[in-house]
Amino acid sequence: MNFQNATVLITGANRGIGLALAREALARGARKVYAAARDPDSITLPGVVPIRLDVSRDEDVQRVAAQCGDVTVLINNAGVAETGGFLAEGAVDAARRQLEVNYFGPLRMARAFAPVLAANGGGALVNVLSIASWIGGPLLAGYAATKSAAWSLTNSLRQELAGQGTLVAGLHMGFVDTELTQGIAAPKTTPQAIATALFDGLAQGATEILGDEVTRQVKQGLSAGVYLQALSR
Repeated sequence: MNFQNATVLITGANRGIGLALAREALARGARKVYAAARDPDSITLPGVVPIRLDVSRDEDVQRVAAQCGDVTVLINNAGVAETGGFLAEGAVDAARRQLEVNYFGPLRMARAFAPVLAANGGGALVNVLSIASWIGGPLLAGYAATKSAAWSLTNSLRQELAGQGTLVAGLHMGFVDTELTQGIAAPKTTPQAIATALFDGLAQGATEILGDEVTRQVKQGLSAGVYLQALSR
């Protein structure tokens, strides 16, 4: 995939991985980068087009799809995470909150933007996932379940959108040094390294992008039952 003259929309683009993705899209020569966030005033990166978007709201998603009809690359990056196991107090409500953003958000965006991507030649759709798609535990039990659901969504969308020429890719990674992982004492990758891995993968037409070494190790261990172990600090 060639990013020269591409029009990229990134959700959750005001900080962390999303901000790094927006910077990388500009560096790769994108013609336009829509940077979406619940509060567009929080987007300060020069060269992007700030967009107000809450992916948990149907009306927001439909408005943005109508407004951004030139998108050729959609990156579903917006995500939330809450710590705790399934037996912890409030676990059901926490799971619902995370599902709304981490699973239903990308689902809403895919449904709204599939016709846009088709009209613009197919393009690409990326869901930002996690090694938690494959391995979970009490630390991030609900989050891991939402990322597993989003991984399944990604794999099904790849088949559904193949006929219109849309490349559907999943980006997996371990802990990344962002606000989301503050307080977690574990090795972390930089947001920029993840952004580089994503765009390098898309340039090669990859459908599954492994953003760091720990993710590659976990992927290799799936057949050996690594998912039977707990994701921990």
